[in-house]
Amino acid sequence: MITMTKKYFPLPFRNSFTYSIPDEFRQSLKVGVRVVAPFGKRVLTGFVIGLTEITDVKEKIKPIRDVLDELPIFDETSIKFYEWISEYYISSLGESLRNSVPYGSDVESKRKIVVDIKFCSQLYDQETKKNSPRAKLLSVLAEKEVHHISVLQKQLKTKSIYSPIRALEKIGAVTILDLVEHGKVRVKTAKFVQLAKSLDEVYAAIPEMERKSPKQVVVLLELISKKEGLQQSELLSRTGISQSAIQSLEKKGFVEVIDKEIERVYSEVYTESFKDFELTETQNNVVEQIGKKIEAGEFETFLLHGVTGSGKTQVYIELAKKSLAKEKSVIILVPEISLTPQITSRFYNHFKDKIAVLHSRMSLGERYDSWRGIVAGKYSLVIGPRSALFAPLKNVGLIVVDEEHDPSYKQYDLIPKYHGRDAAIIRAMHSGCPVLLGSATPSVESMYNALTKKFTLLGLPERVDKATLPHICLVDLTVEKKKKKMEGIFSQLLLEAIGERIKKKESVIILQNRRGFATQVFCNDCGEVVMCSDCSVSMVHHINKNILQCHYCNIIQHVPKACPVCGSISLKFFGTGTQRVEDELSYYFPTVSIERIDSDSISKKGSLGEILNRFRKGEIQILVGTQMVSKGLDFGDVTLVGVVAAETSLWIPDFRADERTFQLLTQVAGRAGRSEKKGEVIIQTQNQKHFVLQKVLDNDYQSFYQKEIVLREQGEYPPFVRLALIEVKDEKEDKSRGAIKDLFEILKRESKGLKITPPTEAIVYKIKGFFRWQILIKSHKKFDPSGKLLRATLLNTLIEFNQKSRYRDVKLIVDVDPQSII
Repeated sequence: MITMTKKYFPLPFRNSFTYSIPDEFRQSLKVGVRVVAPFGKRVLTGFVIGLTEITDVKEKIKPIRDVLDELPIFDETSIKFYEWISEYYISSLGESLRNSVPYGSDVESKRKIVVDIKFCSQLYDQETKKNSPRAKLLSVLAEKEVHHISVLQKQLKTKSIYSPIRALEKIGAVTILDLVEHGKVRVKTAKFVQLAKSLDEVYAAIPEMERKSPKQVVVLLELISKKEGLQQSELLSRTGISQSAIQSLEKKGFVEVIDKEIERVYSEVYTESFKDFELTETQNNVVEQIGKKIEAGEFETFLLHGVTGSGKTQVYIELAKKSLAKEKSVIILVPEISLTPQITSRFYNHFKDKIAVLHSRMSLGERYDSWRGIVAGKYSLVIGPRSALFAPLKNVGLIVVDEEHDPSYKQYDLIPKYHGRDAAIIRAMHSGCPVLLGSATPSVESMYNALTKKFTLLGLPERVDKATLPHICLVDLTVEKKKKKMEGIFSQLLLEAIGERIKKKESVIILQNRRGFATQVFCNDCGEVVMCSDCSVSMVHHINKNILQCHYCNIIQHVPKACPVCGSISLKFFGTGTQRVEDELSYYFPTVSIERIDSDSISKKGSLGEILNRFRKGEIQILVGTQMVSKGLDFGDVTLVGVVAAETSLWIPDFRADERTFQLLTQVAGRAGRSEKKGEVIIQTQNQKHFVLQKVLDNDYQSFYQKEIVLREQGEYPPFVRLALIEVKDEKEDKSRGAIKDLFEILKRESKGLKITPPTEAIVYKIKGFFRWQILIKSHKKFDPSGKLLRATLLNTLIEFNQKSRYRDVKLIVDVDPQSII
């Protein structure tokens, strides 16, 4: 009887597909491995989710072509976690499982078009209507010999090109090729040289060889002490001999040259010396309470509310020790790459080679080899941002979500749009282990869950190492301007405070949560603002390259010499980014070492670690940055934190704006005074009486929470209501508008007990050439506690829309629990 396999592809299909298993793969095929299989006219990588001897499939069943994994990536228990992800966030199981493997490791077919350029040019010349779809296609095809289907679709801004392409193939103008491409990343091998004879035989041959071939003796002596051999390149470098000496020894049978797999290991540039901490009584109580759940292998969600500098990282380390002692694995999630250098260094000091790091700044090869090491059981502790949650660890004993409030735990770009914190709780539940959410400024939802006993609330109310919380001062810029106490973008108070720290050889952090130099370029005569051609946002001036760049689509323009509308040369640069902050500080403190941390300045691999190393050593005295400098940085010499503009996030039209501002300012303030040296925080603002800033001034999380939770209930927002945001976008404005109207009509019929807002233009209406419309859906947890009604409504609406709407080819995105409604 032929065995069948059920498998999912990382595609938006909610059903599985059945394939037969050829005899050569029967022994190697298991649930949880990836296989290569035909899918329509393509070849794709899929995930095996079940094996069976019988099937009710009537159609012809195709066989799989290859098995990619020796060991399973997931088992029948952990697949329940992926099923929850796909069900809750409205995606297919295949799209959910895609998170379990590193990018670039899949096998798939790519369709290429080989063009007869001369023939296509002739056909184009014969076209009477040069603006017709066929003429446009011929024009693009005639530009070069080889095209990819996906690139052609983008160039022509339509997906409907298959029919005209096939028509051109029939007359010999093009040839369509289906090529199977292997993954972008594979196992890396290198040539190794090792002894092929016993030591006695080698020693016996050395006297004669030394007389005739002394260079060969050098090779043998180098290999004698290396039982496993040496990499050929290293051997050549050590001995200074040529490859011919190795080849001669190989012919004589003294050595053998073999191919061996080598692991591409990511090494963090930032390092710290090992410090042995003695836990405080409060820290010990936290470790003891969570440790009981690790010992018992029981699920429970803990919220650790610890002030900045209270030693949360050390608590994580002690709990990880307990889990590893029980031979259980650990996942440590951090919100951003900016946090990984310090926390990785501290964990590495304790756990050495048990740690695997996973994040996007690693090369494809490094990520692939770390992932393979995790599958093989080589690593038992994984550190990384949200994607590390899907590391294929077995027997998980503890999951930690550091800075659980951070919005970067939400997946914005790909489907499923999961939230790392919420998904971590579900993985811990299926793993039967505790999950610890840590933050100095817990999210409103998490604190609400703790106060309503859904989570267990733990606290670290004091700093460690005899440190005290910094003194915070608000500077009203409107008053300072009237008193003429402003120097550019800085108040004299902040500049004087920076100068004092420089004299004392202490360190300073300056926050400005905007990249670039000027955030707008406008004409002083007609008022025109230079906008992105593909997005409804202004272009940002980057002074180091003297360019204008869109921070949504990354398109770059030259800085205009005159207004593009009226021709006036009276152009003004308005707004303040990190480059301008750095530039002005260099003017006021010309002899001081200043460095900037934002996504522009740390794009080079290892650059962040290098900057942090120099800052720790005092080689850099002022660190300027975006929100990256607010997260997790722990340097005892930082005694001053300055905030250039407190309102950067406060004015955003989003229900989380107040919460985000409070968290950002409190977190960055916490970088100051983390040792016996007193810390000070100076926050420049134009609205110092705002209640958020007053609560930051008092370091009063409780009062902020109490006011915010009342506003959330009144406005019908989380945690009282579950949200879903539906976005429709298309390059044609009328199509996106028509699609959202169709969707709204279906939603009105399907929804029962849900509150649906009428379609509105997105606040940023156009991004990357796509016009965006949105519908916000609210489901009250009193009537729909699990969100089942909301999900059913969304799913039924999508099905009907895709079946009946004439606009079903638009881009449609569903975001459950959105972190922003912009």
